Amino acid sequence: MPQPNLLNRRQALLAGGVAATAVVGSRALQAAANDRLRVAFIGVGGRGGSNLAAITSSGQVDVVAVCDVDSRATDRMAERHPKAQRFQDFRKLYDAVGNQIDAAVVSTTEHTHAYATMPALLLGKHVYCEKPLAYNVAETRRVTEAAAEAGVVTQMGTQIHAGNNYHRVVELIQSGAIGDVSEAHVWVSRAWGLQSKEDAAKHKDRLFIDARPTEAMTPPDYFDWDLWLGPAPNRPYNSAYFPGPNWYRWWDFGNGTMSDLGSHWNDLPYWALKLDAPKTIEAFGLPPHPEIAPASMTAVYEYGARGDMPPVQLSWYQGTDKPELWKQKAIPQWGSGVLFVGSKGMLLSDYGKHVLLPEANFTDFQPPAPFVPDSPGHHQEWLNACLGEGQTASPFSYAGPLTEANHLGNVAYRVGKKISWDPKRMECPGVPEANPFLRREPREGWSLG
Repeated sequence: MPQPNLLNRRQALLAGGVAATAVVGSRALQAAANDRLRVAFIGVGGRGGSNLAAITSSGQVDVVAVCDVDSRATDRMAERHPKAQRFQDFRKLYDAVGNQIDAAVVSTTEHTHAYATMPALLLGKHVYCEKPLAYNVAETRRVTEAAAEAGVVTQMGTQIHAGNNYHRVVELIQSGAIGDVSEAHVWVSRAWGLQSKEDAAKHKDRLFIDARPTEAMTPPDYFDWDLWLGPAPNRPYNSAYFPGPNWYRWWDFGNGTMSDLGSHWNDLPYWALKLDAPKTIEAFGLPPHPEIAPASMTAVYEYGARGDMPPVQLSWYQGTDKPELWKQKAIPQWGSGVLFVGSKGMLLSDYGKHVLLPEANFTDFQPPAPFVPDSPGHHQEWLNACLGEGQTASPFSYAGPLTEANHLGNVAYRVGKKISWDPKRMECPGVPEANPFLRREPREGWSLG
């Protein structure tokens, strides 16, 4: 039976007689006055459970509802929060308690992020959404624009963004410690996805499937497969997709390492170099598979000048791919890292540490006075902002363009050629075969409204 269409529900969601902006104002004032926030948590297993624990640890949150397609997860959370209502379908959650909440936390799988987030934005509710912000470029843009229109507090789940190490790196790059940056290289060692058979043989603990499973399995009785599919094309249930993180390797449900870890690692150069929309993107790796994202690949982005910052090339490497400087052992052999190459030196960073290179040239270097404010914690800054104090550091206005850029690396990889990007038209001029990877029609019964 088709589920209610969100397009038809837009008017219903706003039928309370006030516009979204008015709802935002009244909700924010009420929450701030009460010093508490009424929150619905959508996706409460794994990462979702961690988000719920982190956000409720402040003692400033009332858990109004919990929702998950896996009833075991909602049962666990209901034991800890007995006053919370339980749901498997987030659309029914919004219908039932949409007027009772101030905010929503979305920790579903990647392909349903936008669909779980948009109803909250249409209701004028604050939103925390896990990374990546949405499944593809078009969905990401819709969510970004809807958040701006609603005027609510938003945050994408890039937890490392709040760490002091990233703050200090941004200050060093933007104050000119290594001069004008012409190159940035980002590499991660994770190798999940389609690999060569040689690589797969070396990593027997990692999933290696080279075709869509043909066996139709019966889903566990605690798991609603149809709801989990959501807007994705229909296919029979198989344990190759669920439980996670298996699903994220499959193009229909996720975008592999790029959209996942790219949200964390590309975040640093995107922030420090004030990047916007890339001009061109080219990717390299095994021939693209129609079903499964690659374990190893490289994507090269060209960005134009930004203010007083010159054009820069950003290269992404995943799996077995590494920068040439790393292969030549000209830099420390960190398993994952971000390398900035400037006219006066280099800076190498990971999540928790950084170093200026060559170290001998920076023996007497004095770092700039800190100018990126310390964070009370990634989750806490979102909660504080919802209660009227401060701002978030990874709002959708920032996280949206970052997510779009990450997706474009996969688009270039899947079309197998260098692409240009027109951010206003949201198209790759002269490459119509890119369109199916930029957007897709959802399954019947699902719409972003």
